[in-house]
Amino acid sequence: MTLPETAPAGAEPADASAPTAAASPDRTGISRRGLIGWAVGSGVAGLAVGAGAAAAGAGILRGAAPPDEFAFEGAHQAGITTRVQDHLHFASFDMMPRARRDDLVSLLQDWSHAAARMVTGLDVSASGAVGGPSEAPPDDSGEAQGLGATGLTITFGLGPGLFDADGDRFGIAHRRPAALAPLPAFVGDALDEAYTGGDLCIQACADDPQVAVHAVRNLSRIAFGRARLRWSQLGFGRTSRTSAEQQTPRNLFGFKDGTANILGDDAEALDAHVWAGGGGEQAWMAGGSYLVARKIAMHIETWDRLRLSEQDRTIGRAKGTGAPLSGGDEFAEPSFHGGAIDANAHVRLAHPTVNDGVRILRRGYNYVDGNNGLGKLDAGLFFLSYQRTPAQFIGIQKRLATDLMSEYVTHVGSGVWAIPPGAQKGSYVGAGLFS
Repeated sequence: MTLPETAPAGAEPADASAPTAAASPDRTGISRRGLIGWAVGSGVAGLAVGAGAAAAGAGILRGAAPPDEFAFEGAHQAGITTRVQDHLHFASFDMMPRARRDDLVSLLQDWSHAAARMVTGLDVSASGAVGGPSEAPPDDSGEAQGLGATGLTITFGLGPGLFDADGDRFGIAHRRPAALAPLPAFVGDALDEAYTGGDLCIQACADDPQVAVHAVRNLSRIAFGRARLRWSQLGFGRTSRTSAEQQTPRNLFGFKDGTANILGDDAEALDAHVWAGGGGEQAWMAGGSYLVARKIAMHIETWDRLRLSEQDRTIGRAKGTGAPLSGGDEFAEPSFHGGAIDANAHVRLAHPTVNDGVRILRRGYNYVDGNNGLGKLDAGLFFLSYQRTPAQFIGIQKRLATDLMSEYVTHVGSGVWAIPPGAQKGSYVGAGLFS
């Protein structure tokens, strides 16, 4: 655990390698298959929401101050170095058993088109929630009408299973990056299949939880017939920062989290630790990254009975100030000489100096999923990290085998995905994979 530290509507693409208008914000429709998915899928839309909310077309209320907007197109996907928003809806999908290459391509095209609209505060299509025929299901579910963009980012990922599908049914096995493989087992894992793996992932982050939920809900509807939801997770209260202007947040143990995180304007660190390279068959990943997600249950009631001094010793920082126990303020570099910080404190075992200089960019969130059968809080950290290669996370996680914090957490969910570079104008996320 690393805590503180598309083709025109009605037509299928003739050439999956050719750029299409799929992700263009000017496009007014999505593929016929996507539209059919919306109409048929409206009855299962709630699966992606978990507990969807209904409210009052998309867009910004007249006279209201415009919210933050982050462009969908660009060299890198938004939602990585973007300032960390307050809310998360993460979802993992599996492709349907009969899906083939054209299905995967059209899905990525349709998703990119819809995402490019939603991040500007628009509905997923021009007809949206209320502009279509009254006797047909709306294209958009409508619960984000009037809320605006609220800093929404939508990030797409491709899992290792996508490249290993039976008989290479998507025709991409030869383009699988060597770094993309299921994570190994770690000491203390108790993984639940209900929160593990997936062919595709969507990370939707926003400053309004309903906007994030709306994004995943509608992308799930679009996927109907081509991909199905495997699992999802809502998160709140970011547990990291990617901007120097952001205050360091606190996790559910009450400690500041993300003090030493890589910041979005640190180009040198991003190039060294976050952005993937690519050559030969893996050239399509250049400028992308790799995402690791871990659902980490915190044993809240046990932790809350610990003496404050023991909590500080476990983390290696002072709970109040966030300063390392070796002295200084929150941002002082910890000193691991002299015994002020325990040899197995979390801050030491996760620190770059004991991990060959390796760093990762974290975008985690708190979660509370109610109570379990014993009446205890079902709560913890939904850990998200971006790195140039998953080996960076693997090395740190192995180092944490003796972490004092291990007594108070259990890893119950896990996944790894390749995050392609951003979509270019008039194209879609992942287009380079099919060139």
